[in-house]
Amino acid sequence: MILYGRNPVREALRGRRRHAVKDIWVSAGAAREPWLAGLQVRTASAQEIEARCGSDAHQGISAEAGPYPYAGAAELLALADPLLVALDQVQDPQNLGSICRTAECAGASGVIVPERRAAEVTPAVCKASAGAVEHLAVARVRNLADFLVEAREAGCWSYGASAEGDGRRAPVPYDSPDYSGAGVVLVLGSEGSGLRPRVAAACDQLIVLPLRGRIESLGVAAAAAALLYEILQKRVDSSS
Repeated sequence: MILYGRNPVREALRGRRRHAVKDIWVSAGAAREPWLAGLQVRTASAQEIEARCGSDAHQGISAEAGPYPYAGAAELLALADPLLVALDQVQDPQNLGSICRTAECAGASGVIVPERRAAEVTPAVCKASAGAVEHLAVARVRNLADFLVEAREAGCWSYGASAEGDGRRAPVPYDSPDYSGAGVVLVLGSEGSGLRPRVAAACDQLIVLPLRGRIESLGVAAAAAALLYEILQKRVDSSS
């Protein structure tokens, strides 16, 4: 995997792939970055770096890294009261990267994505996450609804973000649940169609953010940020 951008490369050197990072290419300007001191780098033009990584958003630096080290879903469920974000067919790399960045900043235990019809961790996702994926556990599962059943069996509560409900349950306001005292899985749907029926049905409760303006919905990354920090606040308040 060819990483590009200053934050993705720097965080890869600090994170789980630090021993797999090699062949760091930098422009003359980027070579002055203090965190590169002592590292063996190759100087190249911006055009050479762009050709190497395939993006003009490289900020003068790229590096070859090993494959992304996905975590196991079971190991995340085995954590004490984990806070997980499960994404139902979120396909935009920018959204996945933004959600991972927020999840890492909010102290989430990890992010769960399906193996099919969903974005995976790519260099573009690494860039969009500002390198957060190098520290955050990301796991892939074959079937998201089945994972939510496993989460319930592990003692977690799953909360699905859904403005309309699932036909048999109406969503409750996002600040109504307690979110403390057990593991939490925040489930967010795809950019266009939201949660699939089977995934929504597997959630223990559906929640909704208020919309006071004229736009009908928030983007999935913005919704993730609002909900994660509400969950974080509830969990902090309960422990203080």
